[in-house]
Amino acid sequence: MSDTDNKVPLPDLETDGQTPTVDDAGALAPGDEGGTHAAVDLEALFDVPVRVSAILGRARMPVGDLLRLGPGAVLELDRKVGEAIDIYVNDRLVARGEVVLVEDRLGVTMTEIIRTEQN
Repeated sequence: MSDTDNKVPLPDLETDGQTPTVDDAGALAPGDEGGTHAAVDLEALFDVPVRVSAILGRARMPVGDLLRLGPGAVLELDRKVGEAIDIYVNDRLVARGEVVLVEDRLGVTMTEIIRTEQN
């Protein structure tokens, strides 16, 4: 299965002002679909630390060549200009995106979410 078969749209965390009714046990009340969640529903996860990596590309070289690199050296990567970058969370590919410039800093815009099969 290719990565293009696993594309899913980005979730919309904003609701129309209505949040599903939840009982004391955390179950949805009858009649609530629960398909849309507000960001406040995820509040318990806000402080969980994760490592996010944006991979621009990869290169393979002998250690000797790596040690000879200096300031201003150009390292050829395995990606083409304009090609999507991979975004990993805790070493798992979760999205693809584009590099953007925001004021004087680099950032990443996610353009697609990658759904992976859990075994």
